[in-house]
Amino acid sequence: MSYEDRDTYGMYKNENMTDSAQALMGADTLIGNDVYNHKEEDLGDIKEIMLDIRSGRISYAVLSFGGFMGVGEKLFAVPWSTLTLDTNNKRFILKIDKEQLKDAPGFDADKWPDMADPVWNNTIHSYYGTKPHLNDQII
Repeated sequence: MSYEDRDTYGMYKNENMTDSAQALMGADTLIGNDVYNHKEEDLGDIKEIMLDIRSGRISYAVLSFGGFMGVGEKLFAVPWSTLTLDTNNKRFILKIDKEQLKDAPGFDADKWPDMADPVWNNTIHSYYGTKPHLNDQII
């Protein structure tokens, strides 16, 4: 399901909206968006968006992957900087192979990690080859 389908306020129905105008989007409309990789493989969908309250930045998108109808699915905190919005197909692109995602650090829906833990944070960013925000880094 795309962000346009969940647009209850009509913010994406503006005929004059360009791709660059979608640089600011409603967080609620992004939850549930499909995530694909560069090989056109379906990697799941966004279940949650995690905000760093101190900096006001989005830190992670929580991606669900695997399972069947919610049973056996695994959740992954993916650094927000690894996702690219594909406005043509109304979905996100994550540059990672499906097998690589299967091996990524993940968690079960009923056992979320402490995402404020600097060690956990650095583990995630190290896996995806990204850098944490300055106030998230271990100093």
